[in-house]
Formats: sequence, structure tokens, C-alpha cells
Amino acid sequence: MPYAEDDLLPLSGLQHLAFCERQWGLIHIEQVWSENPLTAEGRVLHDRAHEGGSELRGGVLTARAVRLRSLRLGLAGVADVVEFHRVDSAAETGPPTLATSLPGRRGLWRPFPVEYKHGRPKANRCDEIQICAQAMCLEEMLGITIQSGALFYGQIKHRKEVAFDRTLRDLTEFLAGRVHSLFETGATPAAVYESRKCKSCSLLDVCRPEKTASRRDASRYLARELEELEREDP
Repeated sequence: MPYAEDDLLPLSGLQHLAFCERQWGLIHIEQVWSENPLTAEGRVLHDRAHEGGSELRGGVLTARAVRLRSLRLGLAGVADVVEFHRVDSAAETGPPTLATSLPGRRGLWRPFPVEYKHGRPKANRCDEIQICAQAMCLEEMLGITIQSGALFYGQIKHRKEVAFDRTLRDLTEFLAGRVHSLFETGATPAAVYESRKCKSCSLLDVCRPEKTASRRDASRYLARELEELEREDP
């Protein structure tokens, strides 16, 4: 059943959730945010990507800061860039569901979303999930299928193409449902301390994962001890 407009959640939250559920909760439930050098670089890169409106060069129409939404996934957000590649011949068009017409433009155009990130490609799939969610929003809005997009990484100044295969789509859809389930609880998930990942997070000082995760472990220890005492009690 589709979500109502008032129930749409930020698409960017899927990237936060895929990285760390607690980070997502701090940002999207508790409205906490803090910048470190990495997030500051990322914000500057996004700001640059959003500048300049749209332009047509060599058969590619580049649209910036494109508003997105999906009532099926319950998400809304903004794409850094969506490139529309002009299809000049019937052979290039492929299946009719791969290209769309555009207001005030002749012919058919194939959408290709591009998301800008600082740093370099990550070991996990959180960035790929974000760009896939953008593509799935565009598909719903335009009534077409988008096969791939790209992530541009500022540190290496290189694009990584992302294929929107069934596995990535299923993962993206699962996380869209998960983000709504967590939001409905209104509770920030508990911390799970992972040294390398946590040290790169701008919310480290707010989250304090070493301490909160330890308290959670202590609670479990006390619970186990109480269960043992109850079993020993005649």
C-alpha cells in the first residue's frame, strides 16, 4: 500500500541506516548533527554539484538538485545530478521503458543519476543503496526502468558505475521498510562499537559507542546472573 505524502522520510536516511542504525537514529529521530573534516568536504562537494541549474552538452542534459519521491518506498529527497542522455536512433532506444520524453525537448532521453561523495569507494554498499533509491524514485516518477547510475568520489576524482541489479534493489527496498519501522518506534537504536567505522563518524562524541555498548553488555550480564540466581532459588 503506498505511503501518504506526509509519511515520506528522507531518502538520505537509507545511507545513514546502511552505515549504522544508531547514526540514523541520532540524525533522524534525535535531530543531532555534527561535522568533522570528512562531512564538511562532502557538504562542499554536494553544494558544488547543486550549482548552475541545468545545461545541455553533446547530447547530455545535466539537471542538478532534482527533487525525488516514491510513494511506494515512502521516501523523498534530492538527487545531486541526473544526466539525461539523448537517444538518437531506434537501435539506441532499446526497450521503450528505458527512455522518456522531456518537456520542451525533442526525442527520447535515458536518465542516469549521479551522486557526489567525498573520499573514495567504501567497502560496504551504503552509497550504492542511496543511488539505487534515487533511481527507484525516478522510475516511479517517470514510469520507466533505470539500469545504472554512478557515484563520483572527490578524493579519487573518478566515477564508479553502479548497476541496479535485483540484489541491490531488494536490499534498498528492505532498508526503506526498515527505516519506517524504526521511525515508528521513535527510539534510537543501541550502539554497536566497531573501532574503524566508529572513529570515522562525525557523531562519535555524541554517540559514545564504547560506553553505551559496554552498558548494554553489562545489562545483559546482570540479566544472565539474575536468571542463574532464580534457577538456584529452591
